[in-house]
Amino acid sequence: MKLLSNLFNKNKQEKEQNSKVNPSTSKKKHNEKVATRKGEIGEYKIDIQLAQLPKGYKYLSDIMIKNGKAKSAFSQIDHIVITPYGIFVIETKNYQGTIYGGKERTTWSVNGKFKMMNPFIQNYGHIQGIKNYIETKYHDQFISVVSFTKRCTFKIDEMNYRKIGSNELIVYDVELSEYINRKVSVLKINNKESILKENDIDRIYRSLVDANIKDQSIRKQHVQSLKMETGSFEEEVNNQK
Repeated sequence: MKLLSNLFNKNKQEKEQNSKVNPSTSKKKHNEKVATRKGEIGEYKIDIQLAQLPKGYKYLSDIMIKNGKAKSAFSQIDHIVITPYGIFVIETKNYQGTIYGGKERTTWSVNGKFKMMNPFIQNYGHIQGIKNYIETKYHDQFISVVSFTKRCTFKIDEMNYRKIGSNELIVYDVELSEYINRKVSVLKINNKESILKENDIDRIYRSLVDANIKDQSIRKQHVQSLKMETGSFEEEVNNQK
């Protein structure tokens, strides 16, 4: 009888503790899970596109490298595509809403309310980090690409970002491979021969694979550092995904 009484009291205490869980904390965790899941689906869609690029191209996803100029001392790069006519460094964003921004703006916003770092400044930092691991002769071959989902619309000061002649491009995730192919076609017209030969592509690819940090503890620490650096507005944006 005493055993049953103890069991009853234990269950009662657990229910009381569960009922005291902060609703906002529960909602926050739910939103984080939803955002993470949507981000994973978005990255998967991009990986499918990159896998279908022409033979001879090489790509890497979720690369993390040491970068002494970054506040966290690391750079985490969503995707890198190495082609015979340029190196595409791709930053993916999984936001929903209207994106306001411009070349000279340090911060952009979602729906005019939630702030984020100018993604091209962010990607510039990534490119500078990559340069530490490849030969100087390849340093002028970068194309910076920022990919948003189709759940976004753009209100950008300079729409040159959508013109294929630019080396800084804004694309929707579903048109990423199309833009890469179009950009390469333009570069082919301007260059009689490929800029990067097969052995160049292999050398760059191998250097980045070797530099990639796979240690999960370091990766986790990097993510936590970014969360502290970006502040609450990133959390607000994530909740809109």
